[in-house]
Amino acid sequence: MDRIKGILMIIIGSISWGATGPIMEWLLSTTEITPSFMLAVRLIIAGTLLLAFLHVKGTNVFAIWRQATWRNQLFIFSMVGMLGLQFTFVKTIEESNAIVATLLQFLAPIFIILYVSITHKKWPPKAQVIGIIGTLCGLFLLLTNGSLSSLMVSETALIWGVAVGLTYAFYTLYPARLMKEWGVLVVVAWGFVLSGMELSIIGRIWATDEWGLLANSTVMWMIAGLVIFGTVAFVLFLSSMKYITAVETSVLSSFEPVTATIISVLWLGSVMQMWQVVGIMLMLVFVAYLSIAGKKE
Repeated sequence: MDRIKGILMIIIGSISWGATGPIMEWLLSTTEITPSFMLAVRLIIAGTLLLAFLHVKGTNVFAIWRQATWRNQLFIFSMVGMLGLQFTFVKTIEESNAIVATLLQFLAPIFIILYVSITHKKWPPKAQVIGIIGTLCGLFLLLTNGSLSSLMVSETALIWGVAVGLTYAFYTLYPARLMKEWGVLVVVAWGFVLSGMELSIIGRIWATDEWGLLANSTVMWMIAGLVIFGTVAFVLFLSSMKYITAVETSVLSSFEPVTATIISVLWLGSVMQMWQVVGIMLMLVFVAYLSIAGKKE
């Protein structure tokens, strides 16, 4: 029963996160909202709600601030990991679409494998090399539709997409000690709040005219959707790991790009060429293979 609960959690969480990409794409393409404003509002609200939830559950959410070591790590995580991942993800959507952005974050396992190999001064195992090559072949088809003559996305979108993979890898590796000491939800909640505040200062959102956009009920509902789906995704994704293995979590998270693709095609009218669809399938298969091979090693 616990395993079924974990599987349902990761599936619902992945579907929820997959839904946020098309919502962001709609907001960026049909309104004058900017990535900085949209993210700052969403992160601060989501983080505050999550901290309130933890406080009601009896967690001392302020204990993490008592020691400078943990404070410093939390700030680095919020700036490079949380804000880096969120901002590069949204910029990739702005420069391409939600489907491409969601799939390019699956470059993270490759960067993690390369990082581990370099730090240990060892070549990655054969199975992981096969997984990397297969994932990159799928990415090639996604970005070119099988033609060497042109890219289906701009070079700017590709740069932001690679940055998504890099920041996602950092987000995965860096906060391990923090989360072990203070719990995943506390670290993620403060990461939301701090990254939202940092982005607010960088983007000077208090001086923008975009606040007026919130008077539009459709925009408000879309922002609310981002907060709800994003928060639910994180909570369910992280909670599922109590009941199922990391390999199962990784494989089942493939519902995320599938959801983003279906919603984008049906709602936003996105069109995928035949070889792009083949590329998506290859990426999903070999990312799952990477996870299984990595677990075995």
